[in-house]
Amino acid sequence: MKILIVGSGGREHAVVDALAQSPEVRKIYAAPGNGGICEQAELVSIDANDLDGLARFATVERIDLTFVGPEMPLGNGIVDAFRKRGHTIVGPTADQARLESSKIFAKRFFKQNGIPTAEFAEASTLAEAHDVLERSKYPIVIKADGLAAGKGVVIAENPVDAHRTVQQFVESRTLGEAGSRLVIEEFLEGEEASFHVFADGRYFQPMVAAQDHKRRFDADTGPNTGGMGAYSVDTILSKRQQDTILSRIIKPTLEAAESYSGILYAGLMLTAEGPKLLEYNVRFGDPETQVILSRLKTNLLDVLIDTAEHRLPSRKLDWTPDAAATVVLVSRGYPGKVETGKQVFGLEEAKRIEGVKVYHAGTRCEDGKVYTAGGRVLNVTARGSTLAEALERAYFVAQMIKFEGKDYRKDIGKKGLAKQR
Repeated sequence: MKILIVGSGGREHAVVDALAQSPEVRKIYAAPGNGGICEQAELVSIDANDLDGLARFATVERIDLTFVGPEMPLGNGIVDAFRKRGHTIVGPTADQARLESSKIFAKRFFKQNGIPTAEFAEASTLAEAHDVLERSKYPIVIKADGLAAGKGVVIAENPVDAHRTVQQFVESRTLGEAGSRLVIEEFLEGEEASFHVFADGRYFQPMVAAQDHKRRFDADTGPNTGGMGAYSVDTILSKRQQDTILSRIIKPTLEAAESYSGILYAGLMLTAEGPKLLEYNVRFGDPETQVILSRLKTNLLDVLIDTAEHRLPSRKLDWTPDAAATVVLVSRGYPGKVETGKQVFGLEEAKRIEGVKVYHAGTRCEDGKVYTAGGRVLNVTARGSTLAEALERAYFVAQMIKFEGKDYRKDIGKKGLAKQR
């Protein structure tokens, strides 16, 4: 089979790596890919948001299956465009993708379908936003309505921070049109969890749970990011919590969102009242994908084909009991402005470490050398018989790899380790 992967991050590298293990895969293309993906796939110089260009490429190359990593092309209708041309593609339509592409649409959907979530208010003008904030309890969560690459959520600890944030979003347009409308919601206490399912339009299959680390610095401080690390171990959710998530959140969603197909990712808060839905993503999380796929024993290609052909119940998904952990190496200054073009050292040595894979995110390859090309540069992903072992391996390699300005969180998986004591 000939496969096209759309995207350029660590998530896409993990998907490429998993698909490359299948003997049925003859060729993988990645558009646009990165400096690590090029070892297993042919890079295509087409932007992930160039829907017409990607569809034409799929036609010319007779691509058998396309998988989309990032949210923007899904929200813009890549699935609709490919299906019009008769191409097989995994993902939701633009209409279904509104569960992620519009926070306002999503929150209304949750309320209409009785899905447990935080109380919220909408604001379409600066005056409306300020009025909501005057009546709010703190801390409070401010969310841009549109897609903002993981940077559209701010937890404001006090009124001064809150009013400044809405001014930046709505008036200064620091997020462009994405921040022109807002959701302002109550701050939920608890521990976060990421819960993914494969959905084929009629049925779904759950994946193992993961926990992301959104804040930039240790102890969950600093600004929100696209993700600084993740881990996956069976103790993240109890049996009771998983049953509640399936019965009160996932099933009602897929029953209401008729014919939803692709990946559905629930960002959850495990509160004292039970799991509540923070938001949906309509694709794999990043860096959750790296740890989830590390534990998947079933051939990923088979699962994606089952998803596209509406026959998910025909295959049992097998998962390893091992733990997995990812540490994200970032450029100094992330999530703000960063310097790029710094040479990366230690990658060949890292390949020799048992149980560890290094997925590339913001990198480029030139004359056999790898250079930084973004804020999140590399994802060091390790498996182990315990979470402690997986983390030890990941951090060992994180220290081994060198590039100017390298930084990373030192407390990934700390909550998971505390649970196991």
